[in-house]
Amino acid sequence: MPLVRISLVKGKPPALRRSIGDAVHRALVETIDVPPLDRFQLLTEHEPGDLVYDSEYLGIARSDNIVIIQITLSAGRSLEKKRRLYRRIADNLAALGLRREDVWINLVEVAKENWSFGNGIASYAPTETAVA
Repeated sequence: MPLVRISLVKGKPPALRRSIGDAVHRALVETIDVPPLDRFQLLTEHEPGDLVYDSEYLGIARSDNIVIIQITLSAGRSLEKKRRLYRRIADNLAALGLRREDVWINLVEVAKENWSFGNGIASYAPTETAVA
């Protein structure tokens, strides 16, 4: 059920972009029980001046290789699961040669009824009943 938005500075090779998406999805499956086939991602590249971030916020030295990841998902995961997810994403991206300092993650939690995966149906909402 997650919708993942991954933002990068323009110029990364297509294979690296795909590997980043794969690494993020693998972390979701392994740490917060996302089904393997539940993959919906938007990878976007931005001109250097269009990806705005503070290079030293909270004492973390970020570079122009920053990867901003925003994950919209159904509410209900524990803080420990979220922490494992953050670590796993950073570990997976570090294995691709990205700096852990450049991995910026934001979770947006929504109610389950806020998802429709097609056919105009609230996919995770209780079945509607007719009112007499």
